[in-house]
Amino acid sequence: MAPVDTLRLPSWIGRQVARVPRLALFVGVGAGALALAATSRFAENHALMINASPSLPYWAIWLDRTDTPARGDLIVFMPPRSDLVTRHFGAKPQPFGKRVLGVAGDRVTEKDRAFFVNGVAVARAKAASRLGEPLPLGPTGTIPKDCYFVGSEHKDGFDSRYAAIGWICRSQVIGVGRPVL
Repeated sequence: MAPVDTLRLPSWIGRQVARVPRLALFVGVGAGALALAATSRFAENHALMINASPSLPYWAIWLDRTDTPARGDLIVFMPPRSDLVTRHFGAKPQPFGKRVLGVAGDRVTEKDRAFFVNGVAVARAKAASRLGEPLPLGPTGTIPKDCYFVGSEHKDGFDSRYAAIGWICRSQVIGVGRPVL
């Protein structure tokens, strides 16, 4: 019997064995490309955002850009352009995070600077900003399609109570947030 190290395999087996590492390399590269594409799609639709504003009690928010906002959800949106927003938050303000207090079709009313959604009190508006500027009241009436009335529990929250923010419509919404910390 021949020693193992001198045992010769037929040539067709040698060619098959040589193909295994090449096939493993191709499978590995393909799997890596698929994983990278899935990670990229996930990153396009999700983000971890840090909240620097005292108007929300959370400092970290997990954002899902594919979710549709519903009543009670935390949404992140770009504030509308206005002189008041620019004076308080700069020419390029960061996104705002607020709770959805009213959805399309709900009725918003105001009495003595108190706001109601479908007859339920949801917020009270201040008369002046922290810089002493008058704060005109936000919109009332039926919330339009694809728009929201948003607010926060914080007394100084800058939200739909005020005309400078008003309704927040779908085109402004970046996504729905879930508090992390």
